[in-house]
Amino acid sequence: MALSSIREFLRLEAAAGVLLLAATVLALVAANSPASGLYDSFLQARVAITVGGADIGKPLLFWINDGLMAIFFLLVGLEIKREVIEGELSTIAKAALPAIAAAGGMAAPALVYAVFNWGDSQTMRGWAIPTATDIAFAVGVLTLLGKRVPAALKTFLLALAILDDLGAIVIIAIFYTDNLSGLSLALAACALAGLFALNRAGVTHRAAYVVLGVFMWVCVLESGVHATLAGVALALAIPLGARDRHGESPLRALEHSLHPWVSYAILPLFAFANAGVSLAGIALGDLLEPLPLGIAAGLFVGKQAGVMGTTWIAVRLHAAALPGDATWQHFYGTALLTGIGFTMSLFIGTLAFDDPALANSVRIGVLGGSVLSALAGALVLGLARPVRHGID
Repeated sequence: MALSSIREFLRLEAAAGVLLLAATVLALVAANSPASGLYDSFLQARVAITVGGADIGKPLLFWINDGLMAIFFLLVGLEIKREVIEGELSTIAKAALPAIAAAGGMAAPALVYAVFNWGDSQTMRGWAIPTATDIAFAVGVLTLLGKRVPAALKTFLLALAILDDLGAIVIIAIFYTDNLSGLSLALAACALAGLFALNRAGVTHRAAYVVLGVFMWVCVLESGVHATLAGVALALAIPLGARDRHGESPLRALEHSLHPWVSYAILPLFAFANAGVSLAGIALGDLLEPLPLGIAAGLFVGKQAGVMGTTWIAVRLHAAALPGDATWQHFYGTALLTGIGFTMSLFIGTLAFDDPALANSVRIGVLGGSVLSALAGALVLGLARPVRHGID
């Protein structure tokens, strides 16, 4: 990835982090004010899309979590494909450290969560909630710290977060899929085959891929597999090396056009719809229940332990090296920031639990662990010595 592209990406993600924070605060205020009924009614309002004699009628919350988030996953898939083919994950040398750190940063939080929830089959469904990193919030904190953070760490964090997202996609596909429909899966497979046929035929018009992608989304929605995974499948079929009539790569052009919409609209709307925690009747003991405590501890303790532990071993074995001018203090501060799980953690929580009470506990745990990680990471990096090549 070119340096200018990274800087543009950072500016978008930093601004998105601010919007996410504002949307979260607004959701908390709405859920704990006289407007709470209006907030709930807004999310449960029925929205229907009708084509001919067929229609899909669902609450607005569904369209946000299953529809708009499919666009988010489409963007994630585009980023993963580009980074693997020609970016920071294109060689073993480049991918080694973020891959090792991401693996540790997913395994350790799951283990920490399991320690608190072992023996409860219901809450154990949430083991994957603390495994992901919210790239917008984490990059936002890094950017605010400016010259105190080595520039190479931003690239490392971006690569780690992308691999985290890839891990989350695999987890959702394997562990949060049930009641499969063979016919719908077969139709989705046909749509996917059609997408790759377009790719092989050299088709560069994005509309052709999007139309077939929407059909695939409907099929996946009816199949029992979570519909957002259709976004990832669509991304893998978009051509990167080809050029359209404007001389642009279809993948890069689509990624560029989607990024502002996802950062400034879709993710803040998702945060507003899913971060509203009603604090009425919540006591200190409720915060120490295994579910929210396991999530918070997984994010705050598990993430930093997994990222730091695997990285230290890799460096000691000369399998990888710290990025650029980073010291262990810089790296530890960044490892703490990976515990900001927010968007993906809340999303996995919606898949794991239908019970409103458990969903509320998920939100409390995610918010608690993410806030602790952000504050601790900012403190550690803020106390580190400034570097010449910091983040602009």
